[in-house]
Amino acid sequence: MHPALRKFLDGKIALTPEQEYLVSSCFHLKFAQRHEILVPKGAIAKHIYLVAKGCLRVFLTSDDGSESTRFLLFEGRMGTAFPSFILNQPSVATVESLEPSELLVLSYLDQQTLLREVPGWETMYRIGLEQDYIASIQRIESFITLNAKARYDILLQKHPELIQRLPLKLWPITWEFRRKR
Repeated sequence: MHPALRKFLDGKIALTPEQEYLVSSCFHLKFAQRHEILVPKGAIAKHIYLVAKGCLRVFLTSDDGSESTRFLLFEGRMGTAFPSFILNQPSVATVESLEPSELLVLSYLDQQTLLREVPGWETMYRIGLEQDYIASIQRIESFITLNAKARYDILLQKHPELIQRLPLKLWPITWEFRRKR
């Protein structure tokens, strides 16, 4: 089993050797280049990605071409364009690798197999979705209740490494600060 997958599962689910083999066989290693598009807007997301190394961005593109980041996935996180993945419909979002990334890829069919065959997988999946839902609500609430500078200050406080790691163009707040100077 890939060490990143073992670390992701550790403490979340207990697996028999047979279940561990099944889980391991369902995930496939993929190396993505910087700025590689994994799920283009309009395509159906057929995979969930577990980030072993690197960073993925899920973003929306408006009619005028401007991009808005929905969320970022760093090491140890799993995600995709979930509405597309779950509903088997074209994605309104794009999934892109921001850095050279090592990914463990799980197909929709393999995910369904694990949900059916591995006791506890469904609970682990549900808890993950609940955590992502809460994070989404908190992000919406911050957009409603905080200005851009306050959100940026919170980001700096909670995740200073992000500002060092990601290109400034991802942080629209930097444009606002630059205009004011």
